[in-house]
Amino acid sequence: MRRVIILGAAGRDFHDFNVVFRGSEEHEVVAFTAAQIPNIEGRVYPAALAGPRYPSGIPIEPEAELERLIEERKIDEVVFAYSDLSHVEVMHLASRVVAAGADFRLLGPKATMLRARVPVVSVCAVRTGAGKSPTSRAVARMLSERGLRVVVVRHPMPYGDLAAQAVQRYAALDDLSRQHCTIEEMEEYEPHLRRGTVVYAGVDYERILRAAEAEADVILWDGGNDDLPFFLPDLEIVLVDPHRAGDERSHFPGEANLLRADVIVIGKIDSAPQGSVDALRESVEKANPSARVVLARMPVTVDRPELISGKRVLVIEDGPTLTHGGMAFGAGTIAAKRLGATLVDPRPAAVGDLRGVFERYPRLTSVLPAMGYGDAEVRDLAQTIANVACDAVVVATPVDLRRLMTIAQPTCRVTYELEPAGAELEQALEAIAARARRHG
Repeated sequence: MRRVIILGAAGRDFHDFNVVFRGSEEHEVVAFTAAQIPNIEGRVYPAALAGPRYPSGIPIEPEAELERLIEERKIDEVVFAYSDLSHVEVMHLASRVVAAGADFRLLGPKATMLRARVPVVSVCAVRTGAGKSPTSRAVARMLSERGLRVVVVRHPMPYGDLAAQAVQRYAALDDLSRQHCTIEEMEEYEPHLRRGTVVYAGVDYERILRAAEAEADVILWDGGNDDLPFFLPDLEIVLVDPHRAGDERSHFPGEANLLRADVIVIGKIDSAPQGSVDALRESVEKANPSARVVLARMPVTVDRPELISGKRVLVIEDGPTLTHGGMAFGAGTIAAKRLGATLVDPRPAAVGDLRGVFERYPRLTSVLPAMGYGDAEVRDLAQTIANVACDAVVVATPVDLRRLMTIAQPTCRVTYELEPAGAELEQALEAIAARARRHG
């Protein structure tokens, strides 16, 4: 029996365990490790999910302890199972594993993608923050307009009680508070719910799939970071970002998404330099010449522009986009600069865990990442906002933070949606709609 560690970030790692290792008589998973997400290490993947071969559950250890774990627990194999790392970072991990004496393994689609009974459309990306969320909303709308019942299944974000979160169904905004969602979860679920789309998420994606397909004509896989889908797609839509041209070939598993894509969406063409758009298009057409390429705008809308025009503003952007996504700005920054605002540096006002975030990501000098993986981080975020002396606060997160906390300063919202420049995306979805009707 081979002794295994799974390197993860509370998502892909649990899925890979469930579908590959949970029932395997040839492997014993000794531990998960944790990265990217705070406050995960030191917990346990519970026995209720791990199965009868793991009556005490499986410990979740810090990734920094990898070499010690390999030696002390006599590990044979280390499985990499999280997303949005550069190729160099992945191979540094591989080097650490091999130097410590174990094998380094990547699991592929045949081993990890579950097959649905209804058509599946996936929306994934080559980097975090490329525009998956507005694209998923647009795809859901296009399919619904064709008379289909669309159910969204979101990439996992299980940061609470894992056993209780095995299968989660969201049909109304009240479900977000009932299931104790973090800001990161609400950012992804709330926009779908406001449009009347049911969302599933959780930990056990075999059970989630069977529940979702019972009420769907089409399942829309709404990906996380640059991870691969957990379900085998009938149509793979992949986002690339002209603000990060070149990253489409330099990150894992984002490049794998690019090479698998049926449709490649180059978004943000209204805010990126034309030279970057042209270079990116040349790159993706060379990498995947059989894919359809869709150019799309993602225009930003400001609900109260008079509050920030020419003023000193605090801009709050989506947290993961700024942290492991590698961006130094987002839609809020673009809107504020277009209106001639001056961005206030939030770092001197930061408290608690946010101080550590700014230390880890020194490029973040004029934006505040909306970190909210737990109650303590939400309190730190609220206090940091309160500490900033500014004329107005620009909330550019997918979830309206004003619903979650009191912000004393005048506040405006920045939102953004996908506007494809042509009909290619609609045409690709029409083929899926026809298949769904035949299936129905």
